[in-house]
Amino acid sequence: MGLLVESFNSKQYHTFEDSGIDWVGNIPKHWEIKKFKRVFKEVKKRTDTELNCGSISFGKVVYKDDEKIPESTKRSYQVLKTGEFLINPLNLNYDLISLRIALSDKDVVVSSGYIVIDNFIELNKTYFNYFLHRFDVAFMKLLGSGVRQTLNWNDIANCDLILPPLQEQTAIAEFLDRKTALIDQAIDIKQKQIELLKERRQILINRAVTRGLNPNAKMKDSGVKWIGRIPEGWIITSVKNVLDIPICDGPHTTPQLYDDGYPFVSAEAIKNGEIDFDKIRGFISLKDHQMFSKKYSPKRNDIYMVKSGATTGNVAMVRTDIEFSIWSPLAVFRANQQKVIPNYLLNYLESPSFKLGVELNWSFGTQQNIGMGVLSNLPIAYPSIEEQSMISQYIGQVTSKVKSAIALKEREIERLKEYKATLINSAVTGKIKVNNDAK
Repeated sequence: MGLLVESFNSKQYHTFEDSGIDWVGNIPKHWEIKKFKRVFKEVKKRTDTELNCGSISFGKVVYKDDEKIPESTKRSYQVLKTGEFLINPLNLNYDLISLRIALSDKDVVVSSGYIVIDNFIELNKTYFNYFLHRFDVAFMKLLGSGVRQTLNWNDIANCDLILPPLQEQTAIAEFLDRKTALIDQAIDIKQKQIELLKERRQILINRAVTRGLNPNAKMKDSGVKWIGRIPEGWIITSVKNVLDIPICDGPHTTPQLYDDGYPFVSAEAIKNGEIDFDKIRGFISLKDHQMFSKKYSPKRNDIYMVKSGATTGNVAMVRTDIEFSIWSPLAVFRANQQKVIPNYLLNYLESPSFKLGVELNWSFGTQQNIGMGVLSNLPIAYPSIEEQSMISQYIGQVTSKVKSAIALKEREIERLKEYKATLINSAVTGKIKVNNDAK
């Protein structure tokens, strides 16, 4: 990250004064403090049903699917023009993650619940795009805490902002454009490295559960196109023949959800071989849990596969003895451990070969899905228990190394994001000097 730090600590203004704005702190003495309403104005509502619909998403103005928006709703939308700022002031205390202010780069119509503002004094819009992101993160969201969930223009209009000379605004904007582009490029490289690590793990898993660990093993045709050749001593059969119970799922009834009780697990919580109990749908009552348990009761080493929706094919193993219930989008695989060990079955179900088999047998209604009967008859290839154990141990080692490498990359990405936020904040509030001609 050394090249990114160019001049970060080397230049500072000579004289500062307190801005009177808590989240800003000291600013260069020659910078001004102004109310929002002295720099920006709220744009009066305009309508134009010929424009595409838009919205704000993480600090960007994006297009929405016009086909999903009724004409009557679109007629109530307001025009947002390129170069105007869009503010989402709704339900701030429910969303403290996404960025809620954006400089528009397109002409669209947006919900009338949004605030559209434009400047009426000369300024550099790119500088203020950076500044308003920091205002959003550091201060604006706090205005929506407690019982108050929504702001109006007057709440924002009376907030303070800082106004550097126009020449310095432009210099800061150009500096941040260059620096953030480099940081974003570095982040993108690391994210691609993470994807390559995940792909490498999948390749190794697939090779291990279809070819074994002995590169010199004699091979035979499995008779299944997406599996290919397998070692001679391996068995190829339907999944249902290696299970203790027929593939089942959770109840199809949607229960009343509460803030406490028994965890209610669905597709959202199934990812990377694990059940993420932080992403469960909610909690159900003892009565519902007991009723659902009559159909299926979770058992350690059971394996769940998502069988409908966008994440169809994702798998996870039960690694806990806590009591919980599952919903119908999950298919349950319980290994017959005389034939396959649970970890081997998990690895096989997670392999690209088996996932390809799932994809080739998807059916489509309102969303992609696969039936339990179809899953039951998909093929599985497996060796002796002893070899399964060695394969599972090998995959465990590979997975551990990949997880460690991914965790390292993720920490590096977080540091880059933190550096980017600090750099933007330091530049837009005058903590670093980026213009050699500045006072």
